[in-house]
Amino acid sequence: MKYLVCISKTPETTAKIAFKDGNSTFDTDGVQFILNPYDEWYALVKAIELKEANGGTVTVINVGGAGNDTIIRKALAIGADEAVRVNADAKSGFFVAKQIAEYAKANQFDLILLGKETIDYNGSEVGAMVAEFMELPYLSYGTDLQINEGVATIKRDIEGGSETSKTSLPLVVSAAKGMAEQRIPNMRGIMMAKRKPLNVIEPVACEDLSIVVSYSLPAGKSSVKMIDPENMDELVRLLQEEAKVI
Repeated sequence: MKYLVCISKTPETTAKIAFKDGNSTFDTDGVQFILNPYDEWYALVKAIELKEANGGTVTVINVGGAGNDTIIRKALAIGADEAVRVNADAKSGFFVAKQIAEYAKANQFDLILLGKETIDYNGSEVGAMVAEFMELPYLSYGTDLQINEGVATIKRDIEGGSETSKTSLPLVVSAAKGMAEQRIPNMRGIMMAKRKPLNVIEPVACEDLSIVVSYSLPAGKSSVKMIDPENMDELVRLLQEEAKVI
């Protein structure tokens, strides 16, 4: 079994967000970056669990520059066998998906896993586009995944309950909370990660179909208004005229 896990670099959750160049570019000055938690905790760890149970290899793939090597090495320390970095700026989900799909086509993976979304863009786009490029089945937001004799059983939460689906390999699955439990790299894993292969490849030609025109921050929160508990008329007025449902 060959498993491919798509990983992304994202700003640390407490990073202060700012933009530059006329609000067209994310300002990375002073920002700490991490391995996207949905990719790390759920997709990567699940692939490692499946390898431990059924045998095979786990490859991680990332689209980005040399600055991404740190988070790629972390994935290797957690338990991936090898890594691939497509040497290009990840400007859109479409571009990233195209690069992943082309590599996956050439190397014939049985299962492609990725987190349900990145914590910066929250787009949930890449998995579906990879599957479309490869003409493979796609199941999103999986919370449990089992493989038996070439058939995958995937469970996911739906409104009011859960849904269980079965399909044959190969396929693409995006992972949500519940798919696996976070693993912390140990010293042995960190040392071994230094010797595992990290292959850098050049991107395939791909025209971005969308570009970022500008970014904007959400409106700041308004101050708290204190209402006299005896003044219910004022409370009702504020709820009707000023309160907003988020």
